[in-house]
Amino acid sequence: MMSRRAEYLQLAAGEDVNSVRDRLSFIRGKRVLLIWPEVGTALTRKLDLVLVQREARRRAVQLAIVTHDPQVVQHADELGISAFETIGDSERKRWRRGRTRVFTMRYHKPEDEPEPEALMDVASRVRANQGSPSVLRLFVERAVLLILVMAAVLTIAYVIMPSASITLTLARQAMSVQTTITADVNQAEVNVEDRLIPASRLRATVQTSGTIPTTGRQALGDLLAIGVVVFSNKTDQTIEIPANTSLSTSAGTPILFKTISSATLPAGIGQQVEVGIEAMPASSGSVGNVGAGMINTIVGPLDALASVINLTPTTGGETRSFASVTQADRERLLAIVRAQLQALAYDEMRASLNPSQLLIIETIRIVEERSDWTTYSHNVGDLSESLTLDMRAVIEALMIDDRFARQIVFAQLSAQKPPSLALRADTFTYERGPVSAVDPQGQATFSASGQALAVGEINVERLRDSLAGRPLSDAGLIIVQNANLAADVAPQIIINPPWMTHMPLLPLRIQVNVQEQS
Repeated sequence: MMSRRAEYLQLAAGEDVNSVRDRLSFIRGKRVLLIWPEVGTALTRKLDLVLVQREARRRAVQLAIVTHDPQVVQHADELGISAFETIGDSERKRWRRGRTRVFTMRYHKPEDEPEPEALMDVASRVRANQGSPSVLRLFVERAVLLILVMAAVLTIAYVIMPSASITLTLARQAMSVQTTITADVNQAEVNVEDRLIPASRLRATVQTSGTIPTTGRQALGDLLAIGVVVFSNKTDQTIEIPANTSLSTSAGTPILFKTISSATLPAGIGQQVEVGIEAMPASSGSVGNVGAGMINTIVGPLDALASVINLTPTTGGETRSFASVTQADRERLLAIVRAQLQALAYDEMRASLNPSQLLIIETIRIVEERSDWTTYSHNVGDLSESLTLDMRAVIEALMIDDRFARQIVFAQLSAQKPPSLALRADTFTYERGPVSAVDPQGQATFSASGQALAVGEINVERLRDSLAGRPLSDAGLIIVQNANLAADVAPQIIINPPWMTHMPLLPLRIQVNVQEQS
């Protein structure tokens, strides 16, 4: 039986037919694929292919060629030689067997060949000498021919007509893995076994400013409340009321006031005089603003001679303080601006990355900040409602290519799957987890996880070839040997016509339907 594995013969540009025939002399009973050169061509004459084809038949060699030369392709088609564009096509497609004889077209006949009319006399004499065939002989010949034709038709029908449909359910298993990966700036390439991937340092110099309200308070001199009181005489005598006479409220904590000028209270009970007052320093600020009727006590001996009352509220008392800068304000603002600088640097560095690269946020840090790059608008203790900081710094972060981490996760999934199953790459999902450790020297360790489906493998073409012409009783075992099936789902085989006891002889008439386990 001819070997199905092809021998490759690479032709050189301009190689002649004798060289090819010599190379074929060492091969027998195999397939041979003649490969034309990419640059230039060879065996461009039809006669060259004819001679090569004859040598191949002498040695029971099935011949095919790989070429892009249209002239050679045309000659091969006329001679029944399979011509392919690539070696891959020759492995997937069927080879033509070629003609057993080489036919010459009418326009290739020799110029001195006699015309049919010139041979009619001789042909007539020959036919006359042969005599007419008998009716019985003609009947027998036609009957034999009819039988042969019917036998050929039945044989062809037996080979071509039968078909089979096979439904297979492949095994499937969900796989998942959780692992940790370390990115290192000193790592040059991916190390799947130790779960190491390369990392790179990225730097950016950025500048920004921030403003916050201050929280410190600094007190200034309070303003004294002022007002007017009315003194009433309790006697028949004239009473002198000196300046700085002390007065107070009587409800709650006494609030002290004093007269700001002297006055004379006329003699007679009920006689009155108005005198201006102001709060004493002990009662300065807004506490000195009291309502009408609250000031009703004279502090000292005059209390027995006269009474006092404020008919209107006192006003003008004010406790004054201003916002000031504290050290805590400066520290709080510095932390805010540093965070803004890191965010700006992150955006700037990320803009230069390709889709598979990413920055590890946990590794972003300030590696350089100088006093001349840090300017506060106020010093500690300055009176100000707000504090502003202008700052510049150099930011560094680690960058990784996430494809390397995906490779490690996929490799670990492949290592865990059963040997009889294969991972489906289109079902693979990857997720990078949080960073668990950061080394300032250039390392970052993070978690990663992945999921994928592992399914059974099957070579449909090989299965068809193995089943072709085999008894139905052997088909189930052959399928199990060539496919990783689900354990609880048996293969289904439908034969047409149903009375067939063997699988179709032609692999192409065997249809294989593959489905995955739900």
